Amino acid sequence: MKYLWPKLNQVILVIVMAYFVLTAAAGFLPPMYAVFITTQIAGATVASVGLAITIYWITKSVLQLFVARFIDRNHGEIDDFYFMIAGGMLNAVLISLYYFASNIAHIYTLQFCIGIADAMVIPPFYAIFTRHIDKGKEGFEWSLFSSFSVGAGSALGAIGGGALATIVGFRAVFPIVGMFTFVATIMLMFLKPYIRPKVPPGAARIFIEK
Repeated sequence: MKYLWPKLNQVILVIVMAYFVLTAAAGFLPPMYAVFITTQIAGATVASVGLAITIYWITKSVLQLFVARFIDRNHGEIDDFYFMIAGGMLNAVLISLYYFASNIAHIYTLQFCIGIADAMVIPPFYAIFTRHIDKGKEGFEWSLFSSFSVGAGSALGAIGGGALATIVGFRAVFPIVGMFTFVATIMLMFLKPYIRPKVPPGAARIFIEK
């Protein structure tokens, strides 16, 4: 049985489970996001949806490079951990604020700020996962992350998002997503006992959990 499902260390388990919750929550939004903006936001068009998504991706893609360079400067994992937690908490608040959005300027501003929050989360998230991955199980653990955390989480979110919007309305979905994002961030706090204060240069995978 161990060849089918090898034992995983606590860091990998926490990250996989937390990211599953985070991805499932984020998956609630795509089925209704464009409809929400075009029908409930003053001055919005289909083109506005594309611009809002573009603002997010440009902001996140550029800023996360600077965050990554900062956390790679051998401060240990403490800065990684606090960047990740701060970004997750900020994300939970910002997503919930969509409930109050009434015009397209609000949407653009929130997308920009959420891009900043995600730029704080993603680099340390992957850095911690990479450092703590089990030697000899790299393929399985990355595949588990892809299949369960990303794949299953996205599938669950997609099927739940449309149903949820039908039941509670478009606006109410955003605070619910914010709540699940907050829960996922709290789950990541359980990584604290495993966070190392100093990472030796060039050590990509030296912290193997026994």
